[in-house]
Amino acid sequence: MSFASEPGRDDGSLPPVNIVIPDDARELDRDVLAYHRELRARRRRQRLMRLFRPFARRELGGHAAILPLIATCVALSMLAGAMLSVFTSSPLSEPTAGRSMPPATVSASVPPAAPSPAAQATQPADRLYTLPSGTVQLDDKKVPVASLESSALALVPADCGCGLALQRLANQAIAAHVRLYFVGAKAAIPQLAGLTAHYGAGHAKAVSDTGDVLGAFYQPRALTVLLVYSDATARVRGDLQADFQLRTDLSQLRLRGSQAVS
Repeated sequence: MSFASEPGRDDGSLPPVNIVIPDDARELDRDVLAYHRELRARRRRQRLMRLFRPFARRELGGHAAILPLIATCVALSMLAGAMLSVFTSSPLSEPTAGRSMPPATVSASVPPAAPSPAAQATQPADRLYTLPSGTVQLDDKKVPVASLESSALALVPADCGCGLALQRLANQAIAAHVRLYFVGAKAAIPQLAGLTAHYGAGHAKAVSDTGDVLGAFYQPRALTVLLVYSDATARVRGDLQADFQLRTDLSQLRLRGSQAVS
């Protein structure tokens, strides 16, 4: 400043400048932050310009070349979203094909599936199972297995050596006034006539399981008795002792299975 000049003006006759010098430098923090924000914004604009500068060339179509790039990015985003929705909506697991399921217990409204051969040896005596579908041969006629309701089916394996047990079962069936069938499959079929004649007490009838319907499900390794109720549900009795007593169970075969075990 020239001391000889007019107060408030310098030698170059510039307009007066209002400069305020704060007493504390911390009062300038806000201005410093605003300055740095402006610098960062300027650097971002410069980076964007460098990124899109190749598309702005005249030989590449100028600014019109940016539009296909934007459309491509949008399309890729939509494709990624669709693939993510497909993977997140798919089931986590599927039931394994061919896996055997345990037989269900019979309820009063829904009958269960027939037991599998592997589970037959461990079936509790108080559980009910629906007879398998199929036919057997009775009196030279094909009859459904389910038509043998309210009766006892003695599943006889080949060469069982169970004549005395069959005779005991026949006597108890006569006392309970229920039907009794000696059922055999495969190699046991030719032996049924002799077993029925010798141990059926004139009451039992021979049933040939030609389709191996019952044999395939229960695979009796020894004499096995099916107590079949009026609703074609059955209880399985195997591993019979020499002095077994089934008369009480046989007398209930005219009931529904759910009533007999309740």
